[in-house]
Amino acid sequence: MSKRKKRTEKQRKNEITKGIFSVLESDHNKSFNYKQIAARLNIEDPAGRNLLIRRLGELAGKEKIKEVEKGKFKLIPSRNYYTGTVDMTGRNNAYVVCEELDTDVFVPQTLLNKALHGDTVEVYVFPRKRRGKKLEGEITSILERKKTKFVGVLQMQKNFGFVLPSDHKMYTDIFVPKSRINNAEHGDKVIVEIIDWPANADSPFGTVIQTLGKPGDHDTEMHAILAEYGLPYEFPAEVEHYANTLDTSIQEAEIKKRRDMRSVPTFTIDPKDAKDFDDALSFRKLENDLYEVGIHIADVSHYVQPGTILDEEAYNRATSVYLVDRVVPMLPEILSNKACSLRPEEEKYTFSAVFTMNKNAEIKEQWFGRTVTYSDRRFAYEEAQAIIESGDNRVPEDVSLSGEAYEVEPHIAEAIQEMNRMARIMRKKRMNAGAISFDKVEVKFNLDENNEPIGVFFKTSKEANKMIEEFMLLANRRVAEFIGKQKKTFVYRVHDEPDEEKLMLLQGIIRRFGYSINMKSKKTISSSLNELLEDVQGKKEQNLVDTLTIRSMSKAAYTTDNIGHYGLAFDYYTHFTSPIRRYPDVMVHRLLQHYLDKGESVKEEAYEEKCKHSSSMESLATSAERDSIKYMQIKFMEDHKDQDFLGVISGVTEWGLYVEIVENKCEGMIRIRDIKDDYYVFDDKNYALVGEVTKNQYQLGDEVYVSVKNTDLVKRHLDFALLGKKEDK
Repeated sequence: MSKRKKRTEKQRKNEITKGIFSVLESDHNKSFNYKQIAARLNIEDPAGRNLLIRRLGELAGKEKIKEVEKGKFKLIPSRNYYTGTVDMTGRNNAYVVCEELDTDVFVPQTLLNKALHGDTVEVYVFPRKRRGKKLEGEITSILERKKTKFVGVLQMQKNFGFVLPSDHKMYTDIFVPKSRINNAEHGDKVIVEIIDWPANADSPFGTVIQTLGKPGDHDTEMHAILAEYGLPYEFPAEVEHYANTLDTSIQEAEIKKRRDMRSVPTFTIDPKDAKDFDDALSFRKLENDLYEVGIHIADVSHYVQPGTILDEEAYNRATSVYLVDRVVPMLPEILSNKACSLRPEEEKYTFSAVFTMNKNAEIKEQWFGRTVTYSDRRFAYEEAQAIIESGDNRVPEDVSLSGEAYEVEPHIAEAIQEMNRMARIMRKKRMNAGAISFDKVEVKFNLDENNEPIGVFFKTSKEANKMIEEFMLLANRRVAEFIGKQKKTFVYRVHDEPDEEKLMLLQGIIRRFGYSINMKSKKTISSSLNELLEDVQGKKEQNLVDTLTIRSMSKAAYTTDNIGHYGLAFDYYTHFTSPIRRYPDVMVHRLLQHYLDKGESVKEEAYEEKCKHSSSMESLATSAERDSIKYMQIKFMEDHKDQDFLGVISGVTEWGLYVEIVENKCEGMIRIRDIKDDYYVFDDKNYALVGEVTKNQYQLGDEVYVSVKNTDLVKRHLDFALLGKKEDK
């Protein structure tokens, strides 16, 4: 054989080898037979096919490729492919977060391959060219879309439209053919659903599924906030109908199945504007200086039965959503505000934790089960607080729900005072055990009849709030402990220990205010965090430090895997006390009754899936609530453009300063390009912007004066103009 012929055969063998790998790499999850590979490589001659078959066998024999079944071949999985979640940056690049890797994978916009924020994807990680360089990769496959529905503003052309999404992490607009506009008009805020993304198209194709209204309109923006997180704002007609046809009357036959506690003095304490009352307390004296304390919870599971459309809807929602001006309930009003709500002077079905306790708040006996109760009185927190502070039974007119002063029955006033004394003992024990006291200031708005903000106030937790909290914590902890010690599948509310790296970052920030955390042990960390939270009370940096401390903590979540609750210092904890507004509590009630009836342990996998869903929906609801507060803050600041405000620098980034106004906690941004006295650069180690010429610094925690430069309700953005540092004025 001539050298030329040998060289030609070798070349063809190399070409076929490269071709085999190119076909298998085109879809490394798929297997191909020799005919499919030959067709892809346009090999039609018998000699070429024989060479291909022989080469496939050789590569499989050398374990370069894998023969998954006779005559079918697949690429051997590369260790460079990982599964993860896309996290878009503000500059339209992304990171893919992979559990298998100890660092995130950077993906430039050009290699996203149509992946969107939150998508579950397969990413190919490029080999590191040098040690220490960050991981980079390319998204090779979209395994699951996080969302396909987006909120945005419709921009019409002659024969088509584009929807410009409100979500700042959505880097592309959405093309909508005229036939899919569905009567929406130019400039409308709409919900659009992606239906296709052709390979050669820059933008995905979508269809308008709902018109929300005109941007800037109050109801439009509130509905848009819910829609952005996939949260509903009304119930399907069939769910409303099902709920309205339920028999919600109190039946004698059902009472006989329950512990009758209607004669025990019982009351509720809630916010003055509450409409649904999940929980009530009962109290009576027993012999030998003992007390019976009942924590009574609405028996939602009596009405919401598994397998019904009502249960399916409640599970899908998983939680009520509390926007600034409205509540989007988990259950229809007939249940949430009426049948299940423990309203005064009404008999109700309840699920109760009843404790026999001594004067030292120690539990001598406990009982869990279904009850029927009668609430004698409804108190607002302010009314209960007046009874606690005065030590008598009079409620003054300035805190009374009715606007008139009145006297409470002496035995109920005594119950509130005695239970508050016991709650203080329980709280002290909890703190001594290492619990962390998060009493973060809540921003609230005074709204007029048109839901316009006319004032800002701060909600702080007083003794009446803390009393209710302690008894709810007691019920939650004891129910979890009761089942947990039986080693049966249960729904827990867990909170992991804080991440040491996050604590070190917190340490670096608070040191500039003169505070520190003792990192020596778990006990010293929790005690020094409590000391920190107490020390900042009432100071300019309080909200900043409170927020940063909460961010340094792990997130609480629902799971069947009990790891305890770090923040509360409990080995066992669950959510039992709010089934009207939280689906996990409904699951807890069902499981508790199942085990009280001597049922076997249920399958863990099914409940773990429900726990994950509940945690996810809780996170979405929290984000929506936060966005509604931001919206209302911007609306409030629109009417204060002519004022100067003192603020605290609450964040420093390469693009500017975030400033929180001291008097109303509204946060806005000063863009770096708008600071004109120097050219400023970001110093990430010192959380500061530093002037290149003057060396002037704007640092986290500095007090500055600002005025409102721009308000954008549609984008929910507030821009400030910097007037100067406090010491310069």
